[in-house]
Amino acid sequence: MSRVILYDYFRSSAAYRVRIALNLKGIEYESRQVDLRADEQKSAQYRALAPQGLVPMLEIDGHRLTQSVAIINYLDIRYPVPPLIPAAAAERAHVVAMAMAIACDIHPLNNLRVLKYLKNELGHSQEEVDRWYAHWVREGLSALEAMAQADAGKFLFGDAPTGADVCLVPQLYNARRFEVPIDDFPTLLRAERNANELDAFAAAHPDRQEMAA
Repeated sequence: MSRVILYDYFRSSAAYRVRIALNLKGIEYESRQVDLRADEQKSAQYRALAPQGLVPMLEIDGHRLTQSVAIINYLDIRYPVPPLIPAAAAERAHVVAMAMAIACDIHPLNNLRVLKYLKNELGHSQEEVDRWYAHWVREGLSALEAMAQADAGKFLFGDAPTGADVCLVPQLYNARRFEVPIDDFPTLLRAERNANELDAFAAAHPDRQEMAA
């Protein structure tokens, strides 16, 4: 296999997901940091690789893949052990639904570019931006807690990590950075604790990345 390259940013929730998935699959990769603080993702050079100007972007098997959930799905098909998405149709739909509740419903509303637009272009105060962030995070996590309870074990679905946990851990990390209370989500916190005991999750943590400072 040719060298796997992840265009990464240490605090990006979406890139964090992909780092976890690569680690769980045992895939060695090179991380190339794209500094979102310096708007490197908007450069013509980077947009030539990833037209949306977003991270992550993964070069693997001769492909350039974007969108974290799509990348996780690719990795699960291409490198099926260990599985991150169940094979059975109903179980697969449930795990994907939990992952997308984070990746599609929570994360886009608190993405850095959205928060910057609220503050800089629309003129909202930092307090208002923080309230926006906290509202959508807590609303989304409340729903996810209810979704997970029936089939959760050590993780959000059963006793092995899935793509749902891969999405959960970065989102809870992000929530703590913004001081959003999350102690009332016991199912989510149990899954997070068990996930962070695994080397694949621990090694992907933002504090252990090249640009962390």
